[in-house]
Amino acid sequence: MRFRIPRIADVKDHIITALLLITAVALMIGRYQGGLDNLRKVSITLFSYMEEPLSNVRVYRQALKTNTQLRKQNVLLLDELSRLRAAGQRNKELRKMLQFSSKSELPLYPVQIVVKELNQVTNSLTVDGGTNDGIERGMPMVSANGLVGKVIVANKNYSQIMPFFNTLFRVSAKLQKSNAYGIISWNGETIVELQLDHIPQTTEIDTGEVVVTSGLSNQFPPDIPIGKVTRTEPRQGKETQKVFLKPYVNLYELAEGFIVKFKPDTAITKLKKEYEEILK
Repeated sequence: MRFRIPRIADVKDHIITALLLITAVALMIGRYQGGLDNLRKVSITLFSYMEEPLSNVRVYRQALKTNTQLRKQNVLLLDELSRLRAAGQRNKELRKMLQFSSKSELPLYPVQIVVKELNQVTNSLTVDGGTNDGIERGMPMVSANGLVGKVIVANKNYSQIMPFFNTLFRVSAKLQKSNAYGIISWNGETIVELQLDHIPQTTEIDTGEVVVTSGLSNQFPPDIPIGKVTRTEPRQGKETQKVFLKPYVNLYELAEGFIVKFKPDTAITKLKKEYEEILK
């Protein structure tokens, strides 16, 4: 089979048609050049209007990312600030304890509270000092602000403390100004006041007067601060009055303190037992 090259006469019509089409397109482009320019301007205007919202979307996404990073950094800074404040408060308390121990003539042993139960009438504290450290039952616990309680049970490494907010707690106390003596107790109804009983009605008491341990019970050293008077109430039909005081120590914020290695005078204890035997 032979391949036959077409002659020009055979494709003449096609060539003429193509030339006419090219000429028509050229004429159309040349005639409507202004329209094309306008179309180009419209396109540029549309793209300029679209560019602004698109750029805003990019800026918004970047702002969200930056905001997330700033929030994380803010949380870290707040945590660091909280730690610094806690450390500052702890240093302040430790300085007070050092000043108290350097000025006090009492035999003090420093302890930290490891367990705190302050949600019932028989509240208690547990400290990290025991018989291995010379701590015995009945020894008082104090802080730089004043009396905390007394040791009830002690093992080798730990001791259980009965704080003043315990319905079984009792301590002999006196009004520092009037020198009137009474017994401190807690009624279990409020966590802001202690009660001083057996004070005569004739004793004049000023609000704010300091109450300290009397030392008469042979269980606590004298002159340990307990609190200050907030109010008084007369007892109907009795010769004594109720004296209410706010303790100096805040048990809920307390973290450490001292055990006073105080032992009762055995001669006084023996004499008291002999007296009780005689009365039987």
